[in-house]
Amino acid sequence: MKTQNQHLKAQDVVILLKIVSDNNPAWNQKKLAGELGLSQSEVSEAVSRCKYSGLLATDGKSVMKHALLEFLKFGLRYVFPQKPGAFVRGVPTSHSASPLKEEIQSNEVYVWPYGKGTVRGFSILPLYSSVPEAALRDTKLHELLALTDALRVGRAREREIAIFELNKRFELGK
Repeated sequence: MKTQNQHLKAQDVVILLKIVSDNNPAWNQKKLAGELGLSQSEVSEAVSRCKYSGLLATDGKSVMKHALLEFLKFGLRYVFPQKPGAFVRGVPTSHSASPLKEEIQSNEVYVWPYGKGTVRGFSILPLYSSVPEAALRDTKLHELLALTDALRVGRAREREIAIFELNKRFELGK
């Protein structure tokens, strides 16, 4: 029997957020892989890790939203830390993207580095390299990823608003 490393990877969070954004219990790995720019084997391995960690139900289809939110809220910034980097062209994230940009005014703009991006700001490395393209194709996913980045790099107020917004999008109430 092959023992497999069951530690979460950053792309696992991206996959879980995509499943939440699609809100389709009949999702399939091949379509998800194509939409996120991942291989089907990467998605399959991520599903296994997420089931093992309790972030995905044992059926491999339903995200355990309370557990995911708890992980995002308390663990994400320690497991996948990020600090703003160089000034680059890219896709807005964190408080520089919807829905937080409507709530928070800041002179600092945060972006995922991306050559086809239309905004210049301080770079925030995305959880996975294909995030900027995937986010541009899916507005709901973009919002979830931006809120997640606010938890990784934001100050207390930004994190508080991000948690509130994630609760709404996860349909968990307060």
